[in-house]
Amino acid sequence: MRARAFRHDDLPFLRSVMAGWIAEAGRCGYDHTGELPHRVYDNLRDRRPAGELVRWWQDADGPAGIAITLRFGCAFDVFAAPRLRGGPLELSMLEWAAGATARAMDAAEPYVLTDVFDCDATRIELLGRAGFSRFRVWDHVNERDLRDPVPEPQLPAGFRLRHALPRDAQGLAEARNAAFGDDWTGPSYRSAVMERPGYDPRDEIVVEAPGGGVAAFAVGWIDGRNGIGHFEPVGTHPAFWRRGLARAAMSHAMRRMRALGLTAVTVNHDAGNAAARELYRSLGFVRRHETYGFRRPAAAMPSSG
Repeated sequence: MRARAFRHDDLPFLRSVMAGWIAEAGRCGYDHTGELPHRVYDNLRDRRPAGELVRWWQDADGPAGIAITLRFGCAFDVFAAPRLRGGPLELSMLEWAAGATARAMDAAEPYVLTDVFDCDATRIELLGRAGFSRFRVWDHVNERDLRDPVPEPQLPAGFRLRHALPRDAQGLAEARNAAFGDDWTGPSYRSAVMERPGYDPRDEIVVEAPGGGVAAFAVGWIDGRNGIGHFEPVGTHPAFWRRGLARAAMSHAMRRMRALGLTAVTVNHDAGNAAARELYRSLGFVRRHETYGFRRPAAAMPSSG
């Protein structure tokens, strides 16, 4: 098995690979293909070269796995080809990703983290063998049937819905910072997200406030092969809370997904986020799974690798 450092032009190919894995084995061990660009670009933010933090492997049968390290400063993901699930090669990918994260993260961080679907008994067993232990419920994983009617978006007077434009970079940065406590600038959001492979401005729905500016946003990723959409992230600037703006943005995106022939859409949220839970429930989403957080003491990681 040969390891490859990630290059930006790998992204469309790797999304296609993951779509094939999902078509073969289901979403349980993979989430959605839109999570790849989101986690590589939105989470890592060009703070370090992506080739240092993201790796993929190939063997004689084709792509074998993908790892993203140092998410949130202390977490990693590994997606393995279905033919390798539960075996020594998947375990070696997990060990590489955990070790790479531990070596790169702040010394004050006590644990290296990862998460796993509740239905993924294979990964749960491997994490136990690797010395990880479960410590929390991480996300709720919700799904909606797009064959059911999608409500017409409703907005207060003066607001309007549209897809993102390059000139929205500053407004999107400000809205994300206010909604999530992030530290984007307009130039950093443009270069790290909007100008990267896999970004399609038609997938980022913006609610424009009266007089301009971004009041809310919803990114709706498309997996055409599996007929599934996915929201990540969804947010509203606190100055515009409780006006139904995120709901309108998601409704607009779901109607577009239906027009593209998708049959389902998913969204994840932190298990403790009651506001997100109620928003998604009001739009017809039903919880299908949850993810569990696993951790291992950073001191238990190999010193090199």
